[in-house]
Amino acid sequence: MLIGVIRPVESATHTVQAEELDEIQALLAAQTPEGWQLASAPVAMAKKDTILTAEGTIVRRDGVQEIEADDLTALEAKVPEGYQLLSVRAV
Repeated sequence: MLIGVIRPVESATHTVQAEELDEIQALLAAQTPEGWQLASAPVAMAKKDTILTAEGTIVRRDGVQEIEADDLTALEAKVPEGYQLLSVRAV
């Protein structure tokens, strides 16, 4: 018997603008729901401008579940659309 740990694969992107990096981080944190994490936030500044623009990508990290099957092929077949298999252990 194998037990697999799965979670949803979901991401979103938010564009924010501010004059300081701390403000960028605060704006992105405010748009990050519980159970999600900021994965990347590249920052750019236009020439002759003091405004920073960041495109923050957040990813879902909650919704972890366990599934069971007799072999790896059957376990992989049980992974629903929109989920990823994180780990497998034998019982």
